[in-house]
Amino acid sequence: MKNIFLAILSIGFCKINAQNFKAYQFYDKKGKEIKTEKLIKQLAEYDVVFFGENHNNSINHWLQLKVTEALYQQKNGQIILGAEMFERDNQSHLNQYLSGKFDAKTLRDSARLWNNFSTDYKPLVDFAKAKKLDFIATNVPRRYASQTAKEGLESLNKLSEKDKSYIAQLPIKVTLDTPGYPEMKAMMGEHAEGPKVMNFISAQAIKDATMAESILKNIQPGKLFIHYNGNYHSKEFGGIYWYIKQKNPNLKMAVISVFESENPDLKIPEKDYIPTDFNLIIPADMTKTY
Repeated sequence: MKNIFLAILSIGFCKINAQNFKAYQFYDKKGKEIKTEKLIKQLAEYDVVFFGENHNNSINHWLQLKVTEALYQQKNGQIILGAEMFERDNQSHLNQYLSGKFDAKTLRDSARLWNNFSTDYKPLVDFAKAKKLDFIATNVPRRYASQTAKEGLESLNKLSEKDKSYIAQLPIKVTLDTPGYPEMKAMMGEHAEGPKVMNFISAQAIKDATMAESILKNIQPGKLFIHYNGNYHSKEFGGIYWYIKQKNPNLKMAVISVFESENPDLKIPEKDYIPTDFNLIIPADMTKTY
């Protein structure tokens, strides 16, 4: 009898502990848990959805794929995809792959792909390819962001018209009123030089402004534009979101932000939590891919 009691106790203990293993949890802006079925229905009502990510988190990338697949069904295929991870001047290479004219190796050899493309972004691109969806390379070529960080925004005026076509229309407004940018300034410390600070922030701004312009140029009535970007580019409704609002305040946009939690039940973090429309909580100890 004693052995039976211990066995039952052991099974119950294991069951209780197993219930604590959660890979993710979505919350709405009011802090209430939201099931994925309801999340998909609500996201389908928007014109643009920003899906923020931690670049090295596999759960984050898997959820981007599953949410995209679900939204494709919910919208009867009326979706457009776009991502920070592809730069404007690589659009033709991406299109060649989507159309089947390039294989994966040719795409890797011809485009500036991120090191984690094969594991984290290729599934999204392959989904677009299979469903014959547009996939927009939204970001500014990194060489122009690097140039801005070193020489300032004014240096871009010297570029050729072709080069400028890969950047949001100049001049680009850069202001510390944009959510997230004051945080960048604080990160550089009190002793950083004024011009150096603004050049650093401006490099971020041309990325955000260019991605915003890319979305606005490619959005279509009745279609949902899903954009994948690092969490910082849309957190607190800043970055890309902010630049689009300056151009088209009537667009209905939603932001999915991502946060890490030490709590095994993935409760909302007590620190550094500024919610947006939808908020993805993932375990802080989730294995990083790099």
